[in-house]
Amino acid sequence: MLSDIKHVVLDSNALLIPFQFKVDIVSEITRLLGNVEIIVPSCVIDELTKIKASEAKAAIKLANKFRVVEASKKGDRGVIEIAKKEHAAVVTNDQELIKILRNSSIPVIRMRECQRLDFA
Repeated sequence: MLSDIKHVVLDSNALLIPFQFKVDIVSEITRLLGNVEIIVPSCVIDELTKIKASEAKAAIKLANKFRVVEASKKGDRGVIEIAKKEHAAVVTNDQELIKILRNSSIPVIRMRECQRLDFA
């Protein structure tokens, strides 16, 4: 049930949303779920460090404002690992990841109309 969600995991493209689309993801998450803890898997920060764009540097700075959790797996597998461990929803626009999350019954939040977040 959506009201039971207490944690939200951000993947790398979720952390880029504020800088690419000027959408305040924290306000949007709060609008959808109220006050929840936002978590960033360590593998997401690792992934962002490999991106040369200035938005990636800003996304890393944003990520460090939230609780960073060590993931034993890399990439999407690390995001899924932490979402399962924390019983969290995941914010992502990654189509492949969304399919996997849905098949795993993990709630998904994605960007809609380039201006807001909503459940997928």
